[in-house]
Amino acid sequence: MTLFSLEPEPRVPISPGPDAMHVPGWLTLEQQKWIVEQFREWTRGPVPIRAAKVRGHEMSVKTVCLGWHWQPYKYTREATDVNGARVLPVPDWMVELGRRALREAGYSEEQASDYKPDTVLANFYDESARMGMHQDKDERSNAPIVSLSIGDSCTFRFGNTENRNKPYTDLVLESGDLFVFGGASRLAYHGVTRVHPGTAPEGCGLDPADGQSAGRINITMRMTGLNG
Repeated sequence: MTLFSLEPEPRVPISPGPDAMHVPGWLTLEQQKWIVEQFREWTRGPVPIRAAKVRGHEMSVKTVCLGWHWQPYKYTREATDVNGARVLPVPDWMVELGRRALREAGYSEEQASDYKPDTVLANFYDESARMGMHQDKDERSNAPIVSLSIGDSCTFRFGNTENRNKPYTDLVLESGDLFVFGGASRLAYHGVTRVHPGTAPEGCGLDPADGQSAGRINITMRMTGLNG
């Protein structure tokens, strides 16, 4: 008889805050690899992937956008801080994926069917990249944010709506995980404190065994509430 089991603890959905839900293993490996292929197409233009500058400092995370181009504190149709080109549209399959994510994260059918993300921020993290605690408040809409993780796992810190300090919850987001936050948690501070190199599963499209570069892709879907 052993004191410790060698079997890993099952990963089950948890809610770190009101209207926030972490659903482990939501995407299959096949789906992850396909999304990685789409991501590589997006980075080829018309607007290339880039590291945005916040108050003059370049972020360690690199981003390519769909629908609306995000630059610190505003959205524009054209990437005026890169090359002036208009970004690619949000594909229909992404909208449908966002609606399914809300349903499976416990949101109502009405909330899911009304969800139409008009911008996607696709972020790439190398092993040294971090994301400081921040609120997603450049949007006019308070619709939920849908976040997908592919590749190396990370430590994701999900906090409160008042400040960057405690209380907060540290979660490990693994390849294929879904995280949704809206409602009372829509303006919760959150960030990535660490990327864990070498943790991407084989077959996800971001594992060296797949012949591809390592790292983490984070896809976030949003409704801006903007017109034009």
